Amino acid sequence: MLRFLVDTQLPPSLSDFFRKKGFDATHVVDYPLGALTTDNEIISIATEENRIIVTKDFDFFDYFLLKDYPPAVFLLQLGNIKNRELFVFMENHLNSICELFKENIKRMILINHHKIVIY
Repeated sequence: MLRFLVDTQLPPSLSDFFRKKGFDATHVVDYPLGALTTDNEIISIATEENRIIVTKDFDFFDYFLLKDYPPAVFLLQLGNIKNRELFVFMENHLNSICELFKENIKRMILINHHKIVIY
């Protein structure tokens, strides 16, 4: 089963969305430092708990490409959209994204309104 860790700039309700779909999902606010959790701490949590970091933060893109960590990143490049639009988008793409991570959990997937890019 895929496990997700939703980053600070995304709503906690996104982790609820994942859980309703049957996944193990947490949000950064569920951890002791909450929204003050640093990127390095998020990477550590994701690594220790075998979670895919779901984020809008391009720092994780850089970490992944330059330092080959964290092991799994789902990078949403959607700009500022309403939560309702985010959930519709996720509903439409979740199966494809999950299949790509099941093929290889140690990857980064960048998604926007026009394409999915796999690293």
